[in-house]
Amino acid sequence: MDILIIHQNFPGQYKHLAPALAARGDRVVALTLKVTKPVTWQGVRVLPYTLHRGNGQNVHPWLVDFETKLVRAEACHGAATKLREQGLMPDVILAHPGWGESLFLKDVWPEARLGLYCELYHEAGYPHTGFDPEFPGTEGPREPLRLRMKNLNNRLHFEVGDAGLSPTRFQADTFPAPFRERITVAHDGIDTDAVAPDPEARLALESGRTLTRDDEVITFVNRNLEPYRGYHVFMRALPELLRRRPAAQVVLLGGEGTSYGARPPEGRTWKQIFIDEVRGGIADADWARVHFLGRVPYERFLSLIRVSRAHVYLTYPFVLSWSLLEAMSAGAAIVASDVAPVREAITDGETGLLVDFFDRAGLLDRVEALLDDPDLRTRLGAAARAHVAGAYDLRRVALPAQLDWVDRLARLTPRPPRD
Repeated sequence: MDILIIHQNFPGQYKHLAPALAARGDRVVALTLKVTKPVTWQGVRVLPYTLHRGNGQNVHPWLVDFETKLVRAEACHGAATKLREQGLMPDVILAHPGWGESLFLKDVWPEARLGLYCELYHEAGYPHTGFDPEFPGTEGPREPLRLRMKNLNNRLHFEVGDAGLSPTRFQADTFPAPFRERITVAHDGIDTDAVAPDPEARLALESGRTLTRDDEVITFVNRNLEPYRGYHVFMRALPELLRRRPAAQVVLLGGEGTSYGARPPEGRTWKQIFIDEVRGGIADADWARVHFLGRVPYERFLSLIRVSRAHVYLTYPFVLSWSLLEAMSAGAAIVASDVAPVREAITDGETGLLVDFFDRAGLLDRVEALLDDPDLRTRLGAAARAHVAGAYDLRRVALPAQLDWVDRLARLTPRPPRD
């Protein structure tokens, strides 16, 4: 089978699927902005495409997002046209539509089947919008109108997409019913063989101290430290947490940018804003027990979750972080926010402890419950790992499901482009 994969940051979500397709004998080509010249990666021929224009001036702010996607779609259409002239005729096209790249590919290959990675449809109703009253949407009561425009790219892809793939049921269910019926839920996969507990794990800190499983380590991990992932809730609980746990070492991992939601005031970061808010209530000796690692190599992240006694994961109702499932796979005992995407992965009292996102006192109590009860930590951590191995394991669950989805996609009658 001939397969074309489109992703501006290839391999992205196709890190495991693309090589698996190539390994079984499919001819796999990827089109991406990430390379500047053709290369071969794990059996996949990776080709560049190039943007030929930027955004226009004085564009309505609600249209800037779509215009960016349109620029990529136009560039991909041009590159795809040249590939067709060179003889490429894919049976299946796999694309993450989030950057608009796949919007016009059915115009080049109307006979191909287009499979879309369905990450999220932006819903205007609570709790998807207005979950955290401290950080309302940028447009106030007009926020549903802005989100409707933001979904324009999703809706146009519905017209040409033959089938969808979502990593979680929560994400699939954000999509409108007519397209949701064409979405298969199969997670990207967690390598539970590699992400496993290690009683000898060690985490070296810049201070010169090395943390091990013998230390009382509380961890908090996100791509960026920001409200969407509950950074403000955790930081506001930090002064009391340090007072209650005089032996605890608190380690936070995450960058200073903004991945989701509102941006901080110009020239500031959410990380520093909430440090400034709580720092006055924390003694210097206690602050020395708080460690911000920034962004780190993957092996260092694994060391972090392996030495954790209590791992805190907070999020709005949104895309579930890989880091949560990886922490579970490593056998960490977890306190997480009680929202729908988390409940899909964690059952309260069985594979972790859940707490209301805004309940600072409840968060503190549940973290302390883990720290004070080794048997509870052991039970929850073992059950969390078992659940991830059974439901999300890369080689035994997720990848076979993804390959089966590709094969079923290839048997569909392709939907033609729509005017």
